[in-house]
Amino acid sequence: MSLVSVDHVGFSYARGRKVLDGVSLAIREGASVGLVGESGSGKTTLLRLLLGLQRPDAGRISFDGAPLETRSARFMRGYRRQVQAVFQDPYSSLDPRQNVLGIVSEPLRWLGIAGDRRELVQAALEAVGLERDILKRYPHEFSGGQRQRIAIARAIVAKPRLLLADEAVSALDLSTRIRIVELLKQLAAQMTLVFVSHDLGVVAALCEEIVILERGRIVEAGPTQQILDAPQHPYTRTLLASVPRMPA
Repeated sequence: MSLVSVDHVGFSYARGRKVLDGVSLAIREGASVGLVGESGSGKTTLLRLLLGLQRPDAGRISFDGAPLETRSARFMRGYRRQVQAVFQDPYSSLDPRQNVLGIVSEPLRWLGIAGDRRELVQAALEAVGLERDILKRYPHEFSGGQRQRIAIARAIVAKPRLLLADEAVSALDLSTRIRIVELLKQLAAQMTLVFVSHDLGVVAALCEEIVILERGRIVEAGPTQQILDAPQHPYTRTLLASVPRMPA
């Protein structure tokens, strides 16, 4: 059984603009999957639906065999423990008024997770390559790459089964981007990863499987190497031709 199932999902914003149209995909537990497409393809909207931040107009999304009950606070509280996210901008995603301990421990407080929060936070920081002694420091004291590591630590501190990353490296310089991709690759060995990006090169370096979205529809999906070697859809070929690959 798939960890995440998306079945014929449709979604429209105001004025009837259809953003997703009959999208279906299955994500197995332990997989690393890249959702790729240009701006407006629907990939970020799909991620918001996976997070339960919005509800589909049609179709159904299930997690571990159970449909997402976004209107149930009890269900969503349990869901949040298993599904966490990392967003694009490492500068705006961290509360500048909180120190690192407060930021990274926030999911533990909100979810009511028992245990020594300081130890759990320090373990998460170590997992993303940061020192234990930064707990009292504030976001403005760190570089963009370090801030993104802090954001990733916050996402993994509750030990989720699914990590959703939305353009998580696009705001970083190239050398930092490579290091964060390597970190995400290490984390993907421990949990399921869905990585949203417009950059097929980044996804190729990180994900085992690729899903290509164009104008709200999946036009191609499959193992990464297979799609890189023999893309079937013209849109995929265009993306592959225009985006340089990151080093493996």
